[in-house]
Amino acid sequence: MSRNWMSAAALAFAVVAATSAPVYADLSKPVTAAFKGQLVVSKGDLPTGKNDKDTIAKIKKEQIKEVSGSPKGDVTAWTFHYTAFLSKTGSKNLKLQFLKGGNLSADQSLDGIDPKSNILSGDISIDEDEGLSKGSTYTVQLVTGSGAVVSKTTLIMK
Repeated sequence: MSRNWMSAAALAFAVVAATSAPVYADLSKPVTAAFKGQLVVSKGDLPTGKNDKDTIAKIKKEQIKEVSGSPKGDVTAWTFHYTAFLSKTGSKNLKLQFLKGGNLSADQSLDGIDPKSNILSGDISIDEDEGLSKGSTYTVQLVTGSGAVVSKTTLIMK
């Protein structure tokens, strides 16, 4: 699988460093269509299968809806892998937002994104000092500068 790499600055998360993010350019159209507009959270890179149907099933199996935190000093920190299947391309900058009950709890700008890519992938680390709360459920979404939501999911921060 070929990968293009985004700069590490694209995923810097406030004070908590994140790793650079590969962009998967060679997933088939049926696979990307099956997840279009979704932010898939997993423990690692997404698996591929023998065919499109198998790949879709494996991705669904790997998708998680809860992220367990770990102590980071006096606060809880969460680290997770994401793959965003964008519903719209063309943005060089996106904002990752965590909303609780429709209200913004935390956000971070992602810069240096390939505007032609419809899939982004990387690792995120975030902690309570950045606005999240243990035991809370968040709508996590990527938005463009104009506010259009291009992918989203729901996550419980354990």
